[in-house]
Amino acid sequence: MPQTPHSPESATAYVIAALEAKGTASRDDFDVSAIVARTHALSETWDFDSVHSETFWKIAAVHLKL
Repeated sequence: MPQTPHSPESATAYVIAALEAKGTASRDDFDVSAIVARTHALSETWDFDSVHSETFWKIAAVHLKL
């Protein structure tokens, strides 16, 4: 089955890429699945490019593993 342009898998890849983009954090530092679920619940889309950056990073901060 072909992957749709925006899917749970593409959203997960987006989150991981964003978290690791600067090289200062790893996906292992965050609960990635919780970030994906919360962002999807708020935005009602798998297209996380449409989510405001500030909103995304607030969600990510809540799901930082301590």
